[in-house]
Amino acid sequence: MFDSLSDRLGGVFDRLRGRGALKEDDVRAAMREVRIALLEADVALPVVRRFVDRVTEEAIGQNVLRSVTPGQMVVKIVNDALIETLGGANVELDLAATPPVVIMMVGLQGSGKTTTTAKLGKLLREKHDKKVLMASLDVNRPAAQEQLKVLGEQAQVATLPIIAGQLPVEIATRAVNAAKLQAVDVLLLDTAGRLHVDSALMDEMKAVSAVSAPRETLLVVDALTGQDAVNVAQSFAGEVDLTGVVLTRMDGDARGGAALSMRAVTGKPIKFAATGEKLDAIEAFHPERVAGRILGMGDVVGLVERAAATVQVEDAERMAARMAKGQFDMNDLRSQLKQMQNMGGIGALAGMLPGMKKAKAAMADSGMNDKVLVHLEAIIGSMTVAERARPELLNAKRKIRLAKGSGTNVQDVNKLLKMHQEMGKAMKQIRKMGGMKGLAAMFGKGGLGGGGDGGMGGGGMPDAGGFGGSFGGMGGGGGMGGLPGLGGGKLPANINDLLKKK
Repeated sequence: MFDSLSDRLGGVFDRLRGRGALKEDDVRAAMREVRIALLEADVALPVVRRFVDRVTEEAIGQNVLRSVTPGQMVVKIVNDALIETLGGANVELDLAATPPVVIMMVGLQGSGKTTTTAKLGKLLREKHDKKVLMASLDVNRPAAQEQLKVLGEQAQVATLPIIAGQLPVEIATRAVNAAKLQAVDVLLLDTAGRLHVDSALMDEMKAVSAVSAPRETLLVVDALTGQDAVNVAQSFAGEVDLTGVVLTRMDGDARGGAALSMRAVTGKPIKFAATGEKLDAIEAFHPERVAGRILGMGDVVGLVERAAATVQVEDAERMAARMAKGQFDMNDLRSQLKQMQNMGGIGALAGMLPGMKKAKAAMADSGMNDKVLVHLEAIIGSMTVAERARPELLNAKRKIRLAKGSGTNVQDVNKLLKMHQEMGKAMKQIRKMGGMKGLAAMFGKGGLGGGGDGGMGGGGMPDAGGFGGSFGGMGGGGGMGGLPGLGGGKLPANINDLLKKK
């Protein structure tokens, strides 16, 4: 979503980093470019003015101009200003109340309100271990109540039985009573929308709010509508006591202005961001992580959380045991490819790693996308059991058979084998370093966080064998200087536990 803004800002900061010392004119020239980049990203003009004025004031201070790394200091100031503009700290749902906690979803028609309600219900059930009940109050849009019922079945979240002819206030009253009788923790009310903000819509929401006493009133807005989404939020905030905003279609090609303007213009925090069509494609909105993605610093914490949610513990332990022995066959490679697909594909993972912005662009230019993963898996699927266990059996005749069976060519088969060989070498290196404990020591000393020669900054990832070329050194010779949000290179406790396994 923020790709164009990220590219523009990246170019500005690359030029600043390239200078040994900065003058005030250099900073002001850079800030002019930042102003243009933000305006092109459709950020509201008052927000741009405040942002640029604040950054300029701090950046021309003596502590920056006389700093050893002035370019890096300017990037830090911009990062801090972005976090503050996006809302500062993450604001979570207020569920600390006597059950049932009522959450009312409001918004215009077509913003994705019903789907977001189901996503939120699934999130509360799985991540917060809450008993959830959903109720559709939309009696205007055809089949709106049936849509929520179907989504509820898919998300395994209970929905209020439909009674034809009831008005929204009657449905809300029945939903609250049902939630109390069934000992429900959270009641989600999906209210009706309109094509535009009008008095009838507001009156209906106020009546529903009066009978249900919602703890949270979340406004669902479509990020693709740009600044109009901010205008809608202002209109609702003036009539209803909103507690937060949910931005949908954050994975689209919107320029990002709505997200950057929302908190500053409306005063309401963005609590969730919907990032796809699937029911699990919703995540809490973390301003510091979004700012990191915009500035190319990545989102390692988000990547770890995504891995923890998609990787099965048994598979991880089995892989850890095989890595400790230096074993790595095609079955292992296949499971790794599937995990990459489950975590969002190559592009999504590259976008969350620090310093991978240019690598991501290089992969796109070379035609390396998520289809490559499908092709690789198809080749492995065409192998026999013996060939997967012992890839060295693959002679020229067998390679031709694999290429025909997977709809690829022999070159692709050779690239897959090269990738397997490179990853196999990496497994053997880990074994020579003392297995997983040795790898854990690398993380703690001069590896990912410390920027030593053994870290990712020095050597980079293994060559992909032609699939987009080598990633070669993710952060330059000096390492990555600590992972954002992980406190100087430290890893979360659950990841450390996995690394310490023999």
